[in-house]
Amino acid sequence: MKRVLILCTGNSCRSQMAEGIINQALAGEWSAVSAGTEPAGYVHPQALEAMAEIGIVTDGMLSKHVGQFVDQPFDAVVTVCDSAAESCPMWFGMGKVYHQPYFDPAKAQGTPDEVMAVFRQVRDQIREELPALLQRHSATA
Repeated sequence: MKRVLILCTGNSCRSQMAEGIINQALAGEWSAVSAGTEPAGYVHPQALEAMAEIGIVTDGMLSKHVGQFVDQPFDAVVTVCDSAAESCPMWFGMGKVYHQPYFDPAKAQGTPDEVMAVFRQVRDQIREELPALLQRHSATA
């Protein structure tokens, strides 16, 4: 099974959603973990809600520091925010690095329904794009 590391700054929204989506959509082919360069220390409740809406089990999801994965091999590394792409450590050179930025839904403003709509939009973009990216990677690797 191939392994992918999803990197973001806080590891509370986008990278967590990507981890859950990849592990659901590509089960048996890819195993995803996520981490942050400056972890928030929690997973955003609305990210958890957005994942639960599409049947992703979120029990046990934790905000993790990228340092936990220093000595682990990955087939691919995907940065989902510009900050993580800029600080992506060179020691991840063993896997192909992709940059696929998404708007940070934690920065959304408005009513609770409007904010939740942004979380759903980002979730759906991730669900559409990242599994396809990893399948293309598998086809060319």
